[in-house]
Amino acid sequence: MTTNSERIIIFDTTLRDGEQCPGATLNIDEKLTIAKQLARLGVDIIEAGFAVASPGDFEAVSKIAQTVGTEDGPVICSLARAIKNDIKAAADALQPALKARIHTFISTSDIHLKYQLKKTREEVLSIAEEMVAYSKSFMSDVEFSPMDAVRSDPEYLYQVLERVIAAGATTVNIPDTVGYTTPSEFGALIKGIKDNVPNIDKAIISVHGHNDLGLAVANFLEAVKNGARQLECTINGIGERAGNASLEELVMALHVRRQYFNPFLGRAVDSEPPLTNIDTKQIYKTSRLVSNLTGMLVQPNKAIVGTNAFAHESGIHQDGVLKNKLTYEIMDAQSIGLTENQIVLGKHSGRNAFRTRLKELGFELSDLELNKAFIRFKEVADKKKEISDWDLEALVNDEIQQAPDLFKLELVQVSCGSNANPTATVTLRNPQGEELIDAAIGTGPVDAVYKAINRVVNVPNNLIEFSVQSVTAGIDAIGEVTIRLKYEDKIYSGHSANTDIIVASAQAYVNALNRLYGALLNKNRQQITA
Repeated sequence: MTTNSERIIIFDTTLRDGEQCPGATLNIDEKLTIAKQLARLGVDIIEAGFAVASPGDFEAVSKIAQTVGTEDGPVICSLARAIKNDIKAAADALQPALKARIHTFISTSDIHLKYQLKKTREEVLSIAEEMVAYSKSFMSDVEFSPMDAVRSDPEYLYQVLERVIAAGATTVNIPDTVGYTTPSEFGALIKGIKDNVPNIDKAIISVHGHNDLGLAVANFLEAVKNGARQLECTINGIGERAGNASLEELVMALHVRRQYFNPFLGRAVDSEPPLTNIDTKQIYKTSRLVSNLTGMLVQPNKAIVGTNAFAHESGIHQDGVLKNKLTYEIMDAQSIGLTENQIVLGKHSGRNAFRTRLKELGFELSDLELNKAFIRFKEVADKKKEISDWDLEALVNDEIQQAPDLFKLELVQVSCGSNANPTATVTLRNPQGEELIDAAIGTGPVDAVYKAINRVVNVPNNLIEFSVQSVTAGIDAIGEVTIRLKYEDKIYSGHSANTDIIVASAQAYVNALNRLYGALLNKNRQQITA
């Protein structure tokens, strides 16, 4: 890892902190899909998970380390508490990666020491030093985080950082764990660290922050001005509570306002090289992939990647943009990968042309995945005259993120109208291969479909979110449906894309129910084994 102070290192924690967001649980294949896209995006470090948290997390970190942790790929990182067992698990999971990092942490604020850790400052200081040295015995790249650093006594924080750097930490991360600080305060804290930690020149200063007050991105940019050179962020800003600092907002702020930030990195004001290694044209695609796989929708007015980010309704704005985009747009939509490109593929297109276009879009599918996606493509091509890249991405993402194939939707049929009771008939095949048919009446066609499916599957659940988005404009647009179900304080998401919104709704619901049903089966197996 370079310590070049003239560039900002992007540390992506979508697969660790982002996945801790309620309802955003990902399976191993989904994590790997996102990791591959993060590598294409150009992030410097992927925090792939918390290896000791579960066997599934360990396997995910290991699989990402093996597949994405290549010589020309990003550093693969695993989080670990300042406990030997955690650190050993992280080291073992990261073993396949050619470039790996252990990220260990312990709290340093007095409120955490008193109520959570029940330890003295001296005890925590000793643990931090010892566990960084232990991490160093496994690999040279070690990051240390003093959790709740923002609410820690600065003098004590300086002491902890000096000791962990002496023990071998190559990166020290300053977290705003509870999203409490403001830009000026955070900038002053980073400056204080640079001025008061004698050996700080031997480590990179990183920042991590939550968005509880909506200030995470602003805090990070102020930290950059005061010497921070690594930013820990997530795609779409997902994460615990109000989320994390948003990768796309940080990267584009540094990109669009490069002349402003150049001097803070020791560059000439008009220096042209980008401040990060991010391929900005991959931003929108990455945002959509993470949104689809996690089931966390992006709000329309979200900066950079929201559907309204480049839309203009005001007549004055429209007039200005038509004359010159720069009148009301500070960045080009194409700079984040938003294009209106239409592919020349239709119902007569062959498998080879289909595969070639998917590769150009950054998808690398197995033969089985390609076959399934090609069948879906042909079905849509029979219904639509033109198929956009966005349509293709929606179809492929839908195939990639399929839930366990426990219950399979065979047929859905709806009868509704202005003077009729919406009625739905569904046919599903259960895990034993039996065909089950049922019907129900609902307040609307989707409600009727869901009631019929519930009668067949018979798995208790609470539907907490149902959302529909159009992939492209037009009456024949593909509709994407995202479902979130809650059961015993856990949330399970489902997603589907189809030109028929009723079919997409049914498929998304079955996907979510399959995830829920699969979790119940695993829980029962574990109880029997125990």
